[in-house]
Amino acid sequence: MRTLLLLITLFVFIPAYAAEPCTKATEECTRWINLGGEARSLVYSTYRLDKKNEQIVRALIVVHGQGRDADNYFRTSLAATFLANAFNDTIVISPRLASNNGAGCRDKLAPNEVNWPCGGDSWRSGGVATNNPKLTSYDFMDAIVRTLANKTNFPNLKAIVISGHSAGGQFVTRYEMGNQVHESVSVPITYVVSNPSSYSYLDAERPSGTNNEMRPFGDGRNCTTFDTWPYGLKNRTGYTAKIPDDQLKKQLASRPVTYLLGELDILPLAGFDSSCPAMAQGPTRLARGQAFGAYVKAKYSAQHQVVVVPLCGHNARCMFTAEVALPILFPKV
Repeated sequence: MRTLLLLITLFVFIPAYAAEPCTKATEECTRWINLGGEARSLVYSTYRLDKKNEQIVRALIVVHGQGRDADNYFRTSLAATFLANAFNDTIVISPRLASNNGAGCRDKLAPNEVNWPCGGDSWRSGGVATNNPKLTSYDFMDAIVRTLANKTNFPNLKAIVISGHSAGGQFVTRYEMGNQVHESVSVPITYVVSNPSSYSYLDAERPSGTNNEMRPFGDGRNCTTFDTWPYGLKNRTGYTAKIPDDQLKKQLASRPVTYLLGELDILPLAGFDSSCPAMAQGPTRLARGQAFGAYVKAKYSAQHQVVVVPLCGHNARCMFTAEVALPILFPKV
């Protein structure tokens, strides 16, 4: 009897061992996000999303590039988490925006997995799913944020960081300005936009000259799409289509953003957007990021930060594991 009472006492009063993080980009680290009905999309995650976890105080979401290689971005995220010594109190998530149009994108889709648009009205800018007209790629991110903000499972979560590199950076910069969950959840959200090829300008001004002075774009006759979504606000489709321009401008300026730019990202490589509307924003990814950051600060009073990462080009691993990037991706809480 005394032995039984001792065992009961130990069971009640000794805390359970903390959950161990999943640190492999394999099936054991994948979870499904339900998007309504049977629709679902996959994420890699260091911890389960459907179980109470009191040790988690911070979430890092990293959106992949145009190759939709969420597994590789999960590995990069794990490397950054190791360097930040943040495995025990951070949940790391890498969503997979799978796409299969039989041509340019040929991801293998699981049953009921949402097929996100490959090009054109793309997943990068909140495009509508090809197999579900009620869903956009930004609805997927909304669902991840709401899952994290659920106090039942993550009662001590105090910060959500949404980041992305290259095409993922395009996703994040436009999601930041357009999403409708930022003010509705109780957990503060910050955004890290890394090395995208383009941004969504809020008016018809574009950088001009070596000092990035903003002027009304002067070649609209030859470059007729310079102000069309996703390069500007005209003719928007998908998630942001029904949001008024003034609301998008207010949201972009008021939300916390860091533009993380590679010092050496100055070459037209790795899916560089050389189209007319993209070139109107600057000659390189570095120049475009510096110009856009200065533009939203000067004209819209945005309190955004521009951080140039030394000796990094267009490389997510270099960018996200750099010493200067770690406190941005893993803020103190």
